[in-house]
Amino acid sequence: MALSGWICVVTGASRGIGRGIALQLSEAGATVYITGRQEKSLKQTAAEVAERGGRCLPVVCDSSKEEDIKELFERVEREQNGRLDILVNNAYAGVQAILDNVSKKFWEVDPGIWDTINNTGLRGHYFCSVYAARLMVAQGKGLIVVISSMGGLRYLFNVPYGVGKAACDRMAADMGIELKKRGVASVSLWPGAVQTETIKQYMSQDEGPPGFDSKYKDVFTNGETTELSGRCIVELAKDKGLMSMTGQVLMTCELARRYGFKDVDGRSIVDYTSLKFAISQIPYVSWLSIFTPSFIRVPRSLLSLGSGNF
Repeated sequence: MALSGWICVVTGASRGIGRGIALQLSEAGATVYITGRQEKSLKQTAAEVAERGGRCLPVVCDSSKEEDIKELFERVEREQNGRLDILVNNAYAGVQAILDNVSKKFWEVDPGIWDTINNTGLRGHYFCSVYAARLMVAQGKGLIVVISSMGGLRYLFNVPYGVGKAACDRMAADMGIELKKRGVASVSLWPGAVQTETIKQYMSQDEGPPGFDSKYKDVFTNGETTELSGRCIVELAKDKGLMSMTGQVLMTCELARRYGFKDVDGRSIVDYTSLKFAISQIPYVSWLSIFTPSFIRVPRSLLSLGSGNF
């Protein structure tokens, strides 16, 4: 119960990665406020937390609405005497839109997809971070985590997705600069491919969305559980060297290696920084990955260069 007495907020926790994070934080002893738009699904997550012996408080909150966000943090401040230890910005409303348009180019899609993807998953993160930071700065400690992805570095899914994730990474980095002297850490966390409920549903079907099978199905076959990110956040919160990582982009595979654990189901975690994985993604030479040692890793600088950014 390493986080016993800690107060946490996890947005978008009725299912998927957010649900997994809430389960891990509560299992570590924290009291977790979970948010989402549907009361029924939030209560289901809260019930699962209770079954594991944890404490979870479901709050109906639309992360695209500032008033909902403000009321959420006012409630936390009121009920917890101003204490807030961890905020996880995870809420995201763009999954279905991405899957429905996975094979289309940006000019072929209604431009409103931008708001679907980035109102909740970027603007909402900023608003939550503002209200959370006010509580954390006052107490002189805290951790803000933004759930992002490798789509912030290189093309993934579509244009609005990549722009939004790159912005999430930059937001975490810049918040880290302004918060560092106040004892509050800010990081961006990149999960790998995650076997969420939606992804599992598509993987179980003979035919998924157009383009999904050929592009992504193999990647998600060995994907992470929804709880791995939560395990990473628990370990981060316990780390006495946390402030040395503030402002950084952290990967679940790197944190699993740093803290020495596997996924919650006992499986090894795909290391996206390994040379073995990089070679496996290159057509015509992927067979060489069989002979490549898994401990050789690609430097982060090379990952950035491979993104094609100027």
